Amino acid sequence: MDFDYVVMPAILVFIALLVIWRSIRRIRSLRAQKYRTWRRIAECVVLSLLILLLAVVAGSSAFNAVALQVARFSNPPDGTFYKVNGAQMHMDCTGVGSPTIVLDTGFGDNALTWEKVQPELSKTTRVCSYDRAGSGWSEPQPEAHDAEHIVGQLHELLSQAHVSGPIVLMGHSIAGMYVRAYEAHYPTDVVGIVFVDGSSPEQFHNPLYTAELGKQPWLLYRGVPILGIPRLMWMLSLSSPDLGAHATKAEAEASFHGHVGALQEEMGRFVQSADETIHTGPFGALPILIFTQDTDHPSKGMERYAGSWNQMQENLKMLSTRSRRIIAKGSGHYIQFRRADLIEKEVPPFIGQLRGTVPQPTNYDTTITE
Repeated sequence: MDFDYVVMPAILVFIALLVIWRSIRRIRSLRAQKYRTWRRIAECVVLSLLILLLAVVAGSSAFNAVALQVARFSNPPDGTFYKVNGAQMHMDCTGVGSPTIVLDTGFGDNALTWEKVQPELSKTTRVCSYDRAGSGWSEPQPEAHDAEHIVGQLHELLSQAHVSGPIVLMGHSIAGMYVRAYEAHYPTDVVGIVFVDGSSPEQFHNPLYTAELGKQPWLLYRGVPILGIPRLMWMLSLSSPDLGAHATKAEAEASFHGHVGALQEEMGRFVQSADETIHTGPFGALPILIFTQDTDHPSKGMERYAGSWNQMQENLKMLSTRSRRIIAKGSGHYIQFRRADLIEKEVPPFIGQLRGTVPQPTNYDTTITE
């Protein structure tokens, strides 16, 4: 049962009703008390405000819980659910052909972040996007959320979905570490890697980044959605220029009602995941394609890190003798949103090169801007 969005609202409603009942009885009993007039008035005002506050909190939480269940029922995700370690995991596979591209998301994201590029890439080969445990529509796992366990879960998910090698791993942001870990553990399955502004293990040994990890107000992030505040503020109805209407709604629901405990666990394991992946590679002549945000126009919040981020992206080229880096002109961190055209242009020939139907590039070990 969903603790945050079924059990907690029920508890809040029960507590609110109990306190409201006691407060009403107290207000009624004040008439018989030999208190001064100002005290009776003050106590009535305070208790009335408390009743109003509890009614709003309980009502908002209950309404949000019901609306969430209706939204989930009315907008089921595309794809299929599979049992991994006893928990449901979600994967959506489209297209046909080999190798299969496996899309892995950034921290806190879900499979919908690939909605703009997956249909186009599916015209070239089979493409599978999925939600990591505790993200999107996948249930949390009892295991630690470090790179080793995450790639083990993905491997089992692919097995359950009958997705056997060869595969091309495409990882955005934090998944840049996870695709490296997967290649290190299951090298015979992987024939190529695509980084989409992927994180490097170096990032989580950099004081500029690690100083920020402990500053997340997780109680606020968890409590605000449980109380239904985003829905009351119409934040779930905000449109997005990057996703379609259906995906925007589903993405908003997933973002505001994620398994915050699982996300906190994953964030708490970032340094451990970095330790587990920092010595992965080099991967010989494994074809690697690196898409990087335009650090001349960095995403909001990344201004301080633009220089070091650019260097870490450049260092990714050292993972293979057949690597290429492309800076997505004008794009921030979410290249699959802002420059979907670039991914749709470069990945199909990359797949063709793996198949041997397209000539190999002559510009390995280069960095260009497109």
